Formats: sequence, structure tokens, C-alpha cells
Amino acid sequence: MRDNRRKRLYFQSWHRGCREADLVLGAFAERYLDGFGAEQLDHFEALLDLDDGLMLDWIFGRAQPAAEHRSDVLDLLLSFDFKARSA
Repeated sequence: MRDNRRKRLYFQSWHRGCREADLVLGAFAERYLDGFGAEQLDHFEALLDLDDGLMLDWIFGRAQPAAEHRSDVLDLLLSFDFKARSA
């Protein structure tokens, strides 16, 4: 079972307020969250504090993240091969 922090981050990933962000970040969390160590959880939590529009611009290649936002988790997210879940 996931610890409370992972449960909270998982929930936040699927409930962003922007459906596109929900789908990408939720699928990413499903794939990687359980394997993240403490530092990676910190990085993911920091990403979830950012604006959805900003993150989606990075994910879809419309903009490049500033150096202060770069992390192993962001690099993993940017290389994540999102596939929509079947309904």
C-alpha cells in the first residue's frame, strides 16, 4: 500500500483542474510514483505546485523549462510516452 504522501501526490496528479494535465500527470504518476525515492518525490511535488499551462507547454514542446525547474523527474516526464487509457 502507498504511504500517505504518495496517495496525496497521486490524487493531485489526477485532479489538476485541466483535463489534459490530469491525463498526462495522472498516467505518469501511475507509471512512476511508487518507484520514486524521497528526493524524486520532492521533485514531483514541486512540479505539481506549478501552473498546468506552463507544464503542458513543456510537455508538448511549446516552451523549454527554466534551469531552476530541471530535475530527473522533469526529464522523465518530458520523455514520458503518454498513451490515453482506454475507457
